[in-house]
Amino acid sequence: TGVQIFLPAMAGKKIETNEEPRTGAENAFFYLRCLISLAILCFCIAVTMVALFDGKTTMWDGVPPVVAVIIFVLLMSVVGMLEGMQIAFFAVAKIPASERGESVWAQRTCNLLYSGDGNNLPGFMVGRQLCVVSCMFFVARVTSVSIPEGESNIFGLSDGFQEFMGL
Repeated sequence: TGVQIFLPAMAGKKIETNEEPRTGAENAFFYLRCLISLAILCFCIAVTMVALFDGKTTMWDGVPPVVAVIIFVLLMSVVGMLEGMQIAFFAVAKIPASERGESVWAQRTCNLLYSGDGNNLPGFMVGRQLCVVSCMFFVARVTSVSIPEGESNIFGLSDGFQEFMGL
């Protein structure tokens, strides 16, 4: 939701909406949710990075932590792009071909996806889902926390709190 505000501001575009403007209480609740989500995201990234650099993940032996971080960022970027493409392709399917834009790449992509017997878009979606699943299996291998018996927990937290957090 913070991205929803940040990206249009960076692009210099105004968001058009049919919703009523938020009240003060709704704004406070909205920004509180954004803040909580950001805090959770930062905590998750911190735990993942500490676990990777301390060798407390299920990443294969011999893979340097820096390489593991690069693999993690790369695969999560691929997953993010694939998820965005799914949303975009279904949204563009409802737009007439004359209004789909001027970009050569956009037109080629639309011609490929929406032509033929109607099997191209579903076929792409199946392939996209298989790619997402494969990426997530590798991400799980890179980031799953595995602390051997007798070693200290991440951030030195107690065993009870570590168990509660699922780490």
